[in-house]
Amino acid sequence: MKLSVLAVGHRQPAWVNDGCAEYLKRMPRELPLTVSEIKPEPRGSKTREQLLGAEKARIREALAASSRIVVLDEKGDDLTTLKLAKRLEVWMQDGRDVALLIGGADGLDEEFKQQADDRLRLSSLTLPHGMARLLLCEQLYRAVSVLKNHPYHREG
Repeated sequence: MKLSVLAVGHRQPAWVNDGCAEYLKRMPRELPLTVSEIKPEPRGSKTREQLLGAEKARIREALAASSRIVVLDEKGDDLTTLKLAKRLEVWMQDGRDVALLIGGADGLDEEFKQQADDRLRLSSLTLPHGMARLLLCEQLYRAVSVLKNHPYHREG
């Protein structure tokens, strides 16, 4: 199984790219994690629906055919690290690749939200997209460390 983060946006600060690269490197071989940037649609005089539709088409092109789709959404499941680890374990048993989608400035197309296999929320706070990307990579690594009984995560 492969994990992929598909994030609408570009030109992240070096600390975001460096931090993500560190957690990607730490992931076990049997559960590789990648981060792909999806080009945001130029705003101009387009409506929100037009912007989201164009970004949806780009995300669809980047998705593997039978991936489990997990959207990051403010109304998604609010999980603890241990619950995320359990969710990851379920995904691993399912065997499909997992694509975690982070929308752009205007969010994600409603169709993605409706058709998603899972909806997760990282925080009740509004996070900059680069920070959300880095936080997601770290939490996926942390969840794997829980499943492998690695001392990275200390509970209690």
